[in-house]
Amino acid sequence: MAAARRRDGGTCVWCGVAFDERTRPTREHVIPRVKGGPSWLENEVEACRRCNGERGHRALVEWLEECERRGWTPDVGRLERVLVALQAAIRERGGQRKARPQLEGQLRRLRKRAA
Repeated sequence: MAAARRRDGGTCVWCGVAFDERTRPTREHVIPRVKGGPSWLENEVEACRRCNGERGHRALVEWLEECERRGWTPDVGRLERVLVALQAAIRERGGQRKARPQLEGQLRRLRKRAA
């Protein structure tokens, strides 16, 4: 998780809360493991325990929209960067057949929202 913190800063990707002694980060898989997401740095961000637990196995864009409905400001740029890095890592390393359609679909939906 230290590598994710150096890469992303010290805030929850979903609600933006800053991590400190009372609010500890958890490892959040952008493409959930149950949907084929690997436990690679390219698929991990830091999230607060509340957001990580409430998201569960929901798709990235579905949970992103729920966060916005709640008035939070998810870090969409960070999420897109992580998805792009994961896409490149899968191309380089291979495998991850189950994760590929999830990744492509979520990246497409995320970019469509921005357009």
